[in-house]
Amino acid sequence: MDSVLRAQARFGQRALLLTTAALPLTGWAVHAVALHKRLAATRRDPLTGLLRRDSYTARARRLLARRDDVAVVLVDQNHFKSINDTLGHAAGDAVLAAVAARLSAWTGPRGVVGRLGGDEFAVVVPLPADSLEQRLAQLVRMLHTPVVLDDGRAVDVGASVGAAVPREVGSRDLSLLQRAADAALYEGKHSGRAILATRQHLTVPSINGRRAGRPGTRVWGRAA
Repeated sequence: MDSVLRAQARFGQRALLLTTAALPLTGWAVHAVALHKRLAATRRDPLTGLLRRDSYTARARRLLARRDDVAVVLVDQNHFKSINDTLGHAAGDAVLAAVAARLSAWTGPRGVVGRLGGDEFAVVVPLPADSLEQRLAQLVRMLHTPVVLDDGRAVDVGASVGAAVPREVGSRDLSLLQRAADAALYEGKHSGRAILATRQHLTVPSINGRRAGRPGTRVWGRAA
């Protein structure tokens, strides 16, 4: 009987040691999962759910490296400050969330959408040349559709759109494509049209950190 009790005691001690040893591992696993979730959350903007700049940039570059039929599109919300000033920041947040949802719907699952900051967004999406004009015009119409708030009020919105494709700009470098698209966007600011950049947009001088000027352009998709 004593031998049985001693055996049970040894077994109990071993079980206790194993259980005690397992606790830190289990705790670390839980911590690791929580940490992974927090890191994943930091990759996305909490208001819109879109990728933040760094995560967007990494994915956009991978997409550009894999495909030739890719367009880089920059979007800047028109008169956004006046929405915040007249309707309040909650309305401004609702507008940004609506714009993000429209960009995601327009881009589809194969593209990449990011919020660069404030009311500035960026998209990199596979877009064949034969559908580029039609798709950009569609985007302009979507971005100029009024946003309906929770209280039923409709907010008139609009956005300036600049696009760049490797064959027109002569580069597949994301920074250069965004630079050209930014110049095209500011050329057509508040015009209700999408501007497609050319190589000349890379030579436009910068004013206060923004591109400016009017090189030869192709204009698509005037908003109704």
